[in-house]
Amino acid sequence: MSRRPSGETDRVHDRIAVLRAERGVSRKALADSVGVHSQTIGYLERGEYNPSLVLALRIARFFDLPVEAVFSLDPLPPLSQELYRRTP
Repeated sequence: MSRRPSGETDRVHDRIAVLRAERGVSRKALADSVGVHSQTIGYLERGEYNPSLVLALRIARFFDLPVEAVFSLDPLPPLSQELYRRTP
């Protein structure tokens, strides 16, 4: 794991927009399912807001993925790279 310089703000990177697009889910539908306002989903997607642990877990559960597949402290590679890395 790489260490960030002290004082640097951690931004949580996510794949919410990509996952929503792949599954045809609107911001409102996701927001309603996880118990937040649709604006919150927009803030998350734009990196303007870091989710609480509970919200991150709810979103991961919604997409039926591990939380690490949806959120990261480091920029996330495209999903295709993740899939190729895991295949033998």
